[in-house]
Amino acid sequence: MPLALLALATGAFGIGTTEFVIMGLLPEVAGDFGVSIPTAGYLVTGYALGVMFGAPLMTVLGTRIPRKRMLMLLMGLFIVGNLLSALAPTFGLMLIGRVVASLAHGAFFGIGSVVAADLVAPDRRAGAIALMFTGLTVANVVGVPLGTLVGQSVGWRVTFGIVAALGVVGLAGIAGLVPDLPRAEGVRLRHELAALKNVQVLLAMAMTVLGFGGVFAAVTYIAPMMTHVAGFADGSVTWLLVLFGLGMVGGNLIGGRYADRALMPLLYLSLGALAVVLALFTLTAHDKAAAAVTLTLVGALGFATVPPLQKRVLDQAHGAPTLASALNIGAFNLGNALSAWLGGLVIGAGLGYTAPNWVGAALAASALALAFVSAALERRDTAPGTPAVGSVPTERRTVVTH
Repeated sequence: MPLALLALATGAFGIGTTEFVIMGLLPEVAGDFGVSIPTAGYLVTGYALGVMFGAPLMTVLGTRIPRKRMLMLLMGLFIVGNLLSALAPTFGLMLIGRVVASLAHGAFFGIGSVVAADLVAPDRRAGAIALMFTGLTVANVVGVPLGTLVGQSVGWRVTFGIVAALGVVGLAGIAGLVPDLPRAEGVRLRHELAALKNVQVLLAMAMTVLGFGGVFAAVTYIAPMMTHVAGFADGSVTWLLVLFGLGMVGGNLIGGRYADRALMPLLYLSLGALAVVLALFTLTAHDKAAAAVTLTLVGALGFATVPPLQKRVLDQAHGAPTLASALNIGAFNLGNALSAWLGGLVIGAGLGYTAPNWVGAALAASALALAFVSAALERRDTAPGTPAVGSVPTERRTVVTH
C-alpha cells in the first residue's frame, strides 16, 4: 500500500477524534461556559448536521479543483475549526468552530476514498479504502480516550489544540505524500449529479443509513445501558468504548480484506450477523462479561460493512464517484441521527435502556433486505439482452470517465 494512504489515515484520525471526543468532555465544556448539559449537546448535533450538509456542499465546490489540492483545503478548514473551538471565548463561537470543522468531514472521506482507490490496483481498492478508514477507527481506540483524559486533566481547550495540531500533520502528509493524480477529463457537476439517478447507488446509501444506524442505536445509549442494566461503574464506560473501538478496527480491516473478493456475500454476512447480535444484546446486557463481548462484536460487525458499502457506491457511480462517495459519508451520519432519535423514543416510551437494541436489530435487518433487493436487481439488469438500470452506452461512458 502506498505511503500516501498513511497521510489520508492521519487526517482521518484527527477527524475521528474531534467528532467523538466532545461526548466525553460535555460536562467540562458546559461548566466553563455556564450552560446546561443538553445545551452543550448542540456541539454534537451541530457537528453531525454540518457533516450531512457539508459533504455535498464542499464536494460540489471542489468539482473544479484537483483532488489533492481539495484535500489540503479541507484539512485547512479542519484546522481552523478546531483552533476556533480551542480558543472560543463564548459557547456560540465554539459551536461555530465545531460546524466549521465538520464541513471538512464528509468531503474529506468522500474525496479521500476516491483518491485511495485510485492509488492502487482495481483488485485492492476496498483494502485501500479500509486503510484510510483505519484512522477513523483507531481514533476511537486511542484518540478519543486520550483526548478525554487530557481534557479532564488539563482542560478541554488543550484537547482541541492537540486535534488542530493533528490536522497540521495530516495536511503536511497530504502535501508531501499524495501524488498529483490527473483529473478525469469531462467530469462535471452534472455528471456527478447524474450518478445519483442510479438505483444501485441509492440502494447502497440506504443500506448505509440503516446498517450503520443499527450500530448507533445501541451505542448512543451505551452509558446508561452498561451502568444501569449491566452494573458497570460509571468510570468503566471509557474502557468499554475502547473495546467497541477495537472491534471497529478489526471489522474495518476484515471488511477491507474481503470486500474486494466477495462484496455482496460479505454484506449479507455482516448485516445478518449484526441484526442477530443486536437482538441478543437485549439479553446479554444483563451480564457484565457478555455485555462487553457483545459490544465488541457490534463494533466489529458494524464496521465490517463500511469498506464494502463505500466501494459499492464507487463501483456503481461509474465515472462520477466523488459526490456519491461524499454523500455516502453523510449517510453514515444520517443513520446516526435517525437511530439516536428512534432509540430515544423507545426509552422515552418506558421500554427500558435495552430497547434501542431492538431498534438497531430492525434497522440492520432492513439493510440486509435492501442488500438482497440490490443483488436481485443487479442479476436482472445484467441478464443477456437487458440494459443495466442507470447505465449509459459504453461509448458515452468512456467519454465521461476519461
